[in-house]
Order: sequence, then structure tokens, then C-alpha cells
Amino acid sequence: MPAAVETFPNQFPQREYEIEITCPEFTAVCPKTGQPDFGTIVITYVPAEACLELKSLKLYLFAFRDRGIFYEHSINTILDDLAASCRPRRMKVVGLFNPRGGITSKITASMEAAAR
Repeated sequence: MPAAVETFPNQFPQREYEIEITCPEFTAVCPKTGQPDFGTIVITYVPAEACLELKSLKLYLFAFRDRGIFYEHSINTILDDLAASCRPRRMKVVGLFNPRGGITSKITASMEAAAR
């Protein structure tokens, strides 16, 4: 199975540096109500050998628009798929979801690679 998101070689794999990517137009569908859910996804990671390619990432995230998925599941799925694609040293995915019924949700999932 191909990676969920394309990558490109990190030109500075010996250096720890952080990349933060924000997608303010994330949309999915609530599986319970069928109503759209809107939010902002913030991806922060320290790359190892590869970096995420942004066009591929955008297409991956926009594919959630037609998908019935709960907030918690979407954020953990995104983390798993992106970590599998680029195998970072560390990664965190935060979902900041717009109010629904007067309630906002912030979901955070993170991972750290095993020591080398």
C-alpha cells in the first residue's frame, strides 16, 4: 500500500528542527448526524529522513470532506497516516473544531519515534 502522503528527502537529517503546518479549512462529516464538521488542523513534526510534501498533504486532508468520522478518530488517523508516510522523530496533530451546539473540541494526538 502506498504512503498516504508523498514525501521528499530532508536535506538536513542530522539537525533537529520543527515544521508546523496549519490547515484552517478541514472538513469531515459527523457519522452520527451527517452534518459537516469544520476545524483547523495543526501538524507539528521534527523530520528525520523525509518531509511531507504539501500538495499531497492538502489532497489527503481534503479527502476527509466526504468521510463520516468522529473528531477523535480523524485526528488519530491523520497522525498514524502521516507518521507512516514520513517517519518523523516526533509528531503532534491538533484538531481545533468549530463550535457545534455551543461546544468546541480540541483533540491532540502525538507520537515519538523509538530511540535510535
